Amino acid sequence: MDYPVELSAMTISHHGAKIFRSAASEHLIELRTLAERLPQNHAGLRLHGIEDLGCYLSAQGPIGQVATAIIGPDATAVRAILFDKTDRTNWSLAWHQDRTICVKRKVKTEGFGPWTIKQGILHVAPPFEVLAHMVTLRVHLDDVPATNAPLLIAPGSHKRGRITVHEIDEIVRNCGMQACLAEAGDVWSYATPILHASSAAIIPTRRRVLQVDYNAKQLPGELEWLGV
Repeated sequence: MDYPVELSAMTISHHGAKIFRSAASEHLIELRTLAERLPQNHAGLRLHGIEDLGCYLSAQGPIGQVATAIIGPDATAVRAILFDKTDRTNWSLAWHQDRTICVKRKVKTEGFGPWTIKQGILHVAPPFEVLAHMVTLRVHLDDVPATNAPLLIAPGSHKRGRITVHEIDEIVRNCGMQACLAEAGDVWSYATPILHASSAAIIPTRRRVLQVDYNAKQLPGELEWLGV
């Protein structure tokens, strides 16, 4: 059952998600060109050290400005992934919370762990309060109608704290489900800990999404964000 809310009426504070229509439309050609220069045939490519992204993701850039509107002027891009779903890579993703962040080096810190390496990048699961102060942006490089595997969210689930696997089904039933439809150039924002999922596309066409996590706070001790 779809959650009975108009997409334009959704807010980060209440629903855990908000759409910024056409926020990246003026830069769509450049972003698509940048995506084409990256390694292809990756369902999800983790991005780091790509200088051409900086002007878009900085606090003054067209994408960064969306983040600053939500978490303030110190918003900094701390992780980026390019998702490229096609008829050859038409995957589905079960309901889950994003649980990890990227850091420069391993420093034993209370509450942080376990540690993993994904595509050569060091990840760690932080305390929930770190995730609770983050926002995730999804920059749509292609149209995402209902048939092209839109992101599914459980509105309000970002307020439930760390959710165990056994709680997921009940929380999704209680919160309902919202499909985050989009046109190319739209930017969806959501509270990083929100429960979300993705089905395989019914009518697979290309669906490229640049997903960027933002944070406005420093990590404790000697831990440092890796950044983008």
